[in-house]
Amino acid sequence: MSRRPPWLDARVAEYIAGHAAPPDEVLQRLVEETREATGQAAGMQIGADQGALLQLLTALTGATLAVEIGTFTGYSSICIARGLRPGGRLVCFDISEEYTRIARRAWARAGLEDRIDLHIGPAGENLHVLPDDREVDFAFVDADKGGYLDYVETLLPRLRRSGLICVDNTLWGGTVAAPPEEGLDDAGVALAAFNDAVAADPRLDAFILPIGDGVTLLRKR
Repeated sequence: MSRRPPWLDARVAEYIAGHAAPPDEVLQRLVEETREATGQAAGMQIGADQGALLQLLTALTGATLAVEIGTFTGYSSICIARGLRPGGRLVCFDISEEYTRIARRAWARAGLEDRIDLHIGPAGENLHVLPDDREVDFAFVDADKGGYLDYVETLLPRLRRSGLICVDNTLWGGTVAAPPEEGLDDAGVALAAFNDAVAADPRLDAFILPIGDGVTLLRKR
């Protein structure tokens, strides 16, 4: 989910976005279709700058097998799929038939249908569909915040050494840094606990990028 970061001057944010790879016609059309079809829920779509980052990171890892938990209408999956090596595959998990119908149409327009597999249902119950004989190179998590730790724990045994997991919304509008007396909503509490856990995990190198609403990078040692 994309939010305007309160820690970044609007002009600087626009400058950064203006120097990232711009969304093409497929992605621009998807943004418009998502806004028209989902209303306020369109805020769950990642920003163009995050999409450019995801495509770059996927390519940098040399990924041939990627996983996405939380697909929504498909913007992030298009970016990840475009970053895969030739012959690579992206396996997506989402619980919404309604939103992912939009994603399927966008994948077709992007010519990516042959690179993406979609599984409808809770990711925690369906990650077993990943091939046993291949390690995951790259993963993106942007789903229910209370499930983040479980998703990472499930992915880690399947992730190759030096593989990368990207996790969205980990700054939650900056509220995760607020003093305890200011209080957090349930998602903020879960995200603060997640941030503490991965920062202390000896299996991981972790870093929070202040892009969008916070993107945490987790590298398996």
